[in-house]
Amino acid sequence: MITRILTIETSEDICSVAVFENQQCMIDMSDNTVKNHSQILTVLINKALEKANLDISLIDAVAISRGPGSYTGLRIGTSVAKGLCYALRKPLLAVNTLEVLCYAALDHPDFMRHRSGQPWLCPMIDARRMEVYMQIFDDQIKPVSAIEAKIVGSETFSDMLRTQKMIFFGSGSEKIAFLYHSPNAVFIKNIRPLARYMIEPALAAYHSGIFEDVAYFEPYYLKDFVATRSTNKVLRRR
Repeated sequence: MITRILTIETSEDICSVAVFENQQCMIDMSDNTVKNHSQILTVLINKALEKANLDISLIDAVAISRGPGSYTGLRIGTSVAKGLCYALRKPLLAVNTLEVLCYAALDHPDFMRHRSGQPWLCPMIDARRMEVYMQIFDDQIKPVSAIEAKIVGSETFSDMLRTQKMIFFGSGSEKIAFLYHSPNAVFIKNIRPLARYMIEPALAAYHSGIFEDVAYFEPYYLKDFVATRSTNKVLRRR
C-alpha cells in the first residue's frame, strides 16, 4: 500500500518541502532566502506537488519538523501544516528536528569516513551566542540524552570525549569547534535539517498512529520567544 507524505521543514534559515511515496522521495524543493518562510512556503508546496504530478487531496499525511529551532520559522511551518491538515482532514505528524539533522548527517560524505567506532551523534542548532539546542544519539539514531538548551564551554563534553567518540554537526556545532581538539571530537560542517531527511521518523509515526491534535499542537520551541530591540536609529521614535 502506498503512503504519500508531504514533509515541511522551517526550523532554520532554509525553508524546504518534500513529497514522498513510502520512502521514495518524488520531489524536494528548498529556498534559503533568509526570513522569507512566510512568503515562500506555500509556493514551494504548490510547486513540489505540481512537479510530482500529485493532487494535494492524495496526500495521506503532513509531517512538520517540530523543533527546536527558530521561533518564527517553526510557527510559520506549523501554521501552514495545520491549515492543510484541517482543510484536507489528514493527520498531522511531528518530527524532532534534531533527529532530522541526524538523518541529514547520514547522507553527508564526510560522515561515512568517521562512522567507525560506534560514535555518538550530537546535532546542534544555533540558539545565539554560545548557546545551542542539542541532543545526543547513538549511531543507530536512538536518543542517549534529552533535548536541551545548553551554553557550551570548553569543559561541557570533555569528560565524555575521554572515552567516547562524538560527531558534532549542525549550525550550533560550527561556532564551538574551536573549543575541542580531542581526537574523539569530530566536527562536520554544512549539515542542515531539510524536508527530504524527515521521512524515516515521519513514516514511523504514521504507521504507529502517532498523530498530533491539529487544533492544539504547538512546536517544541524549548525556550520562550524573546523580542529584540532594533538598533536601526532611523526606525526609532523621536
